[in-house]
Amino acid sequence: MTDLNTFNPDWASPPGDSILDAIEAQGWTLADLAQRLGYSTKYVNRLIKTQVPLSDAAAIRLQRVLGNPAKFWCMRETQYRAQVAKIAIGVSP
Repeated sequence: MTDLNTFNPDWASPPGDSILDAIEAQGWTLADLAQRLGYSTKYVNRLIKTQVPLSDAAAIRLQRVLGNPAKFWCMRETQYRAQVAKIAIGVSP
């Protein structure tokens, strides 16, 4: 029997997914978000694609621009990286 209170996916959802959802809800492009954050579009694109980690500074900027607390963004990053590591070493979900 499956424990319905435990969610252990065999995939990882990066913070970029939440960022894309948030800017879509606002009707913004990546360029719009980059301008509001004070980052280049190239950097924001790399952040979305997990090519650079979401830093504490970026989390604070996201809080200011998108409204979700910096803690939310930091936890998304931490949870994502932990899940990627579990998948990489073959820890069962």
